[in-house]
Amino acid sequence: MALPDPVIDEGEIARIVEDHLHLEGPLLPILHALQEAYGCVPAASHGPVATALNITRAELHGVISFYHDFRDAPAGRHVLKICRAEACQSVGGTALAEATLTKLGLDWHGTTANGAVTVEPVYCLGLCACAPAVMLDDRVVGRVDAARMDAVLAEAGA
Repeated sequence: MALPDPVIDEGEIARIVEDHLHLEGPLLPILHALQEAYGCVPAASHGPVATALNITRAELHGVISFYHDFRDAPAGRHVLKICRAEACQSVGGTALAEATLTKLGLDWHGTTANGAVTVEPVYCLGLCACAPAVMLDDRVVGRVDAARMDAVLAEAGA
């Protein structure tokens, strides 16, 4: 399910950009501020950001697409990241991820129909000794099996 596009305020975009121009290397702080304000880095902001920083839209797109936490559409109320790194894969992480996506009827980056959870891959949560690992919002959970995943999903309202 796609969530509705955020209402874009060109004045707000201009203010966000202006508030960060004094920084050395303002691009990432601008992108974070835009995502904080809109739940994503809206396409409508690309032109003003590129112009203000004297970079091309292609350069801007390269930065946005390089960093996996930047979104082009708002996420659900909760973000569930499932580790896809080798340590988690070696102890059932791939099967856990596939089962979770199937249970929710989603593909990667999809959001549940009720808007509660967006599921994203992540390539290491630093919890390799307790694999497989997931992160719900800002909380990391280790040794995730089907029962623990069900509890995490229930907590998030999926």
